[in-house]
Amino acid sequence: MSNQEHYDIESHESSSITFDFRGYLFKVLNLWKFVVACIGIALVIAYLINVRKQNVYKLESLVSVENDQNPFFTANTSISFNWGGVSGKMGKTITTLQTRTHNEKVVDSLQSYMNYFVEGKYRKVDIYKKAPFVFNLDLQKPQILGHYIGIRFLDANTFEVFAQFEQPQATVQRYDTKTKSRVDLPQGDFNKQYKIGQKINLPFLNGSLTWRNKPKTAQTGKEFFILFSNYDSVVHGYKQTIGVAPFNASSSVIKLVLTGSNKAKIVDYLNTTAVILSKNELERKNLYATNTIKFIDSSLAAVDIDLQDVNKEMNDFRKKNKVFDVSAEMAEASSKLQAFEAQKEAENTKLNYLQSLEQYLKTKTNYINIAAPTSVGIDETNILNSVSKITNLAIERQNLEYTTREGSDLFLDLDRQIDAEKNVLLETIDATKTTIRLQLNTINRNIAALEAKLSNLPEDQQQYLRIQRKLTISQEAYNVYMAKRSEAAIVKAANISDISIVDEAKDIGGGLIGPNKSLNYMMALMMGFFIPMFIIFVVFLLDNTIHGSDEIERLSNIPILGLIGKYRYHNNLVVFEKPKSAVAESFRAIRSSLQFILNKDESEQGKAIMITSSVSGEGKTFCSINIATVYALSGKKTILLGLDLRKPKIFDDFQMTNDHGIVNYLIGEKTFDEVNNHTHIDNLDVIPSGPIPPNPSELLMSNRMKVLMTHLRQNYDIIILDTPPLGLVTDALELVKYADTSIFMVRLDYTKKGMLQLINAKHHGGEIKNINFVLNFYKHKTNHNYGYGYGYGYGYGYGVYGNAYHADAKKSVFQRIKSFIKKT
Repeated sequence: MSNQEHYDIESHESSSITFDFRGYLFKVLNLWKFVVACIGIALVIAYLINVRKQNVYKLESLVSVENDQNPFFTANTSISFNWGGVSGKMGKTITTLQTRTHNEKVVDSLQSYMNYFVEGKYRKVDIYKKAPFVFNLDLQKPQILGHYIGIRFLDANTFEVFAQFEQPQATVQRYDTKTKSRVDLPQGDFNKQYKIGQKINLPFLNGSLTWRNKPKTAQTGKEFFILFSNYDSVVHGYKQTIGVAPFNASSSVIKLVLTGSNKAKIVDYLNTTAVILSKNELERKNLYATNTIKFIDSSLAAVDIDLQDVNKEMNDFRKKNKVFDVSAEMAEASSKLQAFEAQKEAENTKLNYLQSLEQYLKTKTNYINIAAPTSVGIDETNILNSVSKITNLAIERQNLEYTTREGSDLFLDLDRQIDAEKNVLLETIDATKTTIRLQLNTINRNIAALEAKLSNLPEDQQQYLRIQRKLTISQEAYNVYMAKRSEAAIVKAANISDISIVDEAKDIGGGLIGPNKSLNYMMALMMGFFIPMFIIFVVFLLDNTIHGSDEIERLSNIPILGLIGKYRYHNNLVVFEKPKSAVAESFRAIRSSLQFILNKDESEQGKAIMITSSVSGEGKTFCSINIATVYALSGKKTILLGLDLRKPKIFDDFQMTNDHGIVNYLIGEKTFDEVNNHTHIDNLDVIPSGPIPPNPSELLMSNRMKVLMTHLRQNYDIIILDTPPLGLVTDALELVKYADTSIFMVRLDYTKKGMLQLINAKHHGGEIKNINFVLNFYKHKTNHNYGYGYGYGYGYGYGVYGNAYHADAKKSVFQRIKSFIKKT
């Protein structure tokens, strides 16, 4: 083998593994109907998804977090309440909105675990408050979970509860205690009639049905459905779905966002959650004032009892004794004594409060119930500040319990702050109690001096003045407490929450966020395009058949002698019966090319042309018959030998039998003249194969074959050898030595690329010389052999011939799909 030939083989083998992008592109163009069909199917699927999916809406509301000062709280207010500030309140509010406790309150308020449905086109549709009735459920009795209970109206006052139960038991839940249990169910269809407002007591349903608004039209025959959901699941769903975030970085406004399939339900949930948040915040804000009012009420009750006792004592004294006049000097002394006793009473009240506060701090762990020190007249700044800080820290710790596990560092830090402030407050209380006791000692000395001065009066007068002083002091104390209680009540009543709704949720017709129909259609377009493109790509990669002349030129150096188009005809005699057809012209072109090759040999003997292929079904016999015909019609004395001894074929088209043929001649049973047949085509003789022999290769190698070829060369101008497929048997190789030139048939979209490697190897190995390709089933395209265009063809029963060598071959499912794609 020469270096040039070795280089050619390597170059073709290396080029065979490159990806033919142009071929892939034309393959796609050829299968454009398949791509369009896939896109259409994808768009239909997207449409069905869009019409069946529920609409998803997103609505929002705005909530303000401000430090709203009580309008009645002024510098002249004697009772001091520390309302806190905005600092840290945004974070606490955001956290509260996402807590389970808060969402439980909203779900309980709206009874979001109960839903109303009607039967829609594709699914049951949630109608929420559009249902004409309300089911007033009995919270103390169970309701079935996850099962539709039907309501069918029979007339204006009667309805029917219906359901179908396939399981003998189901899970039910009580919505007061949130406990679940199992109950027995009636099997099969259940139906029972009730009146509007009548109590329903069933194992799976308990409550009564009333009109939401008396319907203007009759509901007879209309069906509705009630569905109860697991309470915990509903709360968790809202807790996970609701979005809470600051409106912007610099404002104290929070944006609430919620998504769902029913806009009215979203609106109610957002507005209710804001209302409940505001209400809870106001309760928390009023906690200090509420505790103070409670403390004043308890003190006021004791003072009232004392006042009643003193009034009774005065009345009893007056009944028993005359009214006495005392001197002005003694009256003044009594008045001073009264003032000191009032001071003593006030200081004792402060001392009692401090002792109670001290005991409370030492024995309690929850410090949110401390009354305001100013309610008893304590205005010590350190005590006021310490009580306020401890109360705020206790409230903050209580709020944190909703979202933080016990033992967290946040709890530990708050506890350390509370303990530190409590220790400071206890020290301040001790110091204040010492100061009060000193003041009480001074007051007691003054009282003792005045009492000594009054002791000179008669006993009756002393008793009268003593009762009068007690009455005056009790009355003043009562008036002070009443004033303070009124002041605290006014402050509490006029107080407003720090949480207010800036922009409530409202259905104004928008808010639709899903399904994203445009995106679904876009995805359908992409998938409908790329999936068939990928399928075509895979098929193209796995496809090892030859589709065009450019592939042959890339894979082999063997020249292409001619092209035969696709043409449908009932037999193989196309050149003879359709001489003006394009196929007949193709064979004339092949004859011209063969003449150029054969004329290189100036011998006067007849020229032999061997026609073979890689496998059956590639048009070898069709080409043999028509090349022989085109030579015969040109005046050349031509003979066609059927040397495919394993599967004879050529006799059918000439209306002859295969009873006698070349096999009979080779075994010496018949003479040449006995097996030779003159056809109805001038100058064309045909020798069929004859009976199938047990040893075809040996017969073709016999000496009689050599003698026959010598005889034919002397008596005929052109000898056409129709041989067996080269890729299946070796018979054709035995005949190469008799051929002046060989034609290797390649059927486009059928012949495998690997077969070209076989013929290349035999050509470069010298086993086959002077060989050319003829392309069968050729389709003319624009500068390429893929894609679409016009073509020619023929039909002569390839399936029968092909099965001769693969009688048991069956196509796999993949091969059938692949064949279908090729045909589209």
